[in-house]
Amino acid sequence: MKAGIVGLPNVGKSTLFNCLSNAKAQSANFPFCTIEPNIGVVNVPDNRLKKLEELVDPERVVPATVEIVDIAGLVKGASKGEGLGNQFLGNIRETDAILHVLRCFDNDNVVHVDGSVDPIRDKETIDMELQLKDLETVEKKLDKVKRAARTGNKEAQKEEAVLNALKTGLESGISVRGIEVSEDEREEFVKNLQLITDKPVMYVCNVDEEGAVAGNAYVEKVREAVAHENAEVIFLAVGTEADITELETYEERQMFLEDLGLSEPGSAKLIRGAYTLLGLETYFTAGEKEVRAWTFPKGATAPQAAGVIHTDFEKGFIRAEVIAYDDYVSYGTEAKVKEAGKMRVEGKEYIVKDGDVMHFRFNV
Repeated sequence: MKAGIVGLPNVGKSTLFNCLSNAKAQSANFPFCTIEPNIGVVNVPDNRLKKLEELVDPERVVPATVEIVDIAGLVKGASKGEGLGNQFLGNIRETDAILHVLRCFDNDNVVHVDGSVDPIRDKETIDMELQLKDLETVEKKLDKVKRAARTGNKEAQKEEAVLNALKTGLESGISVRGIEVSEDEREEFVKNLQLITDKPVMYVCNVDEEGAVAGNAYVEKVREAVAHENAEVIFLAVGTEADITELETYEERQMFLEDLGLSEPGSAKLIRGAYTLLGLETYFTAGEKEVRAWTFPKGATAPQAAGVIHTDFEKGFIRAEVIAYDDYVSYGTEAKVKEAGKMRVEGKEYIVKDGDVMHFRFNV
């Protein structure tokens, strides 16, 4: 599962990627600095993991991770191949969620591809190019389905109606995620098209240091513009975050954050947001050798979650021994949790909850 960082050239995408991954993607003050997508595997900040480490004192701790992809900047005409259009659109199609970076700061020393700062215009530029590409995909599919629908095929007629709704919405400048179709129709007819504007999106407002704590007027404009989209908006001072990551010690970084009035880096909030955006949750295993966070898709059953560790765990699943995270912290040890009768035994139908501490019993 990958989240792709997108936006116009020179809005701070590669600098943000560097903050998140500590991989040093090239970052410079000119358009198309990034050509090939950079991929970083990023640890997901989780205070629950730290607490379990304190309680168990294991030999090692393994956090959950998420993949972040830094994709080349897009310009007007990308849907027709302008700039790095085809490459950009191919790269973004391969991701599962979009982190859309918008420039929300004034600085005459940092050039803007369109000559002025206007995050709403920038958002609309990206949206339009992605919508045009999706419209092209929908129209191709519609041409094929129409022929089958004319023969009286009921399924094809249902699909034609859904595709027409998508076409009308996209032509009106509405992204697929905002077009009203039923969940069943989305699952049956929309999902397999892999439409770019159907992907969940988070808008990342890149502010200056003055806006690091409370945002600014640009951020409020973005919030108003996307209110109908059911999308999350966060803001962070990407340049300042980059300076923080350059500091050598944890203490220095904390002092810098405190001076700004922040309790944690904005990048930590963004990583957790990307994790949620991808529909991911975490369960834990806790023992003397290892305390580990395991990533699973929201709604997974106990055998499916066990399969994240090894496919044999899923195939031979017998039962799961489950402790709620709060109970583990409250009682302090697994033995005391058992004494209190707070360890549950769950079967194949159990839907794993975020934060569960689990042991799996299996037989292969």
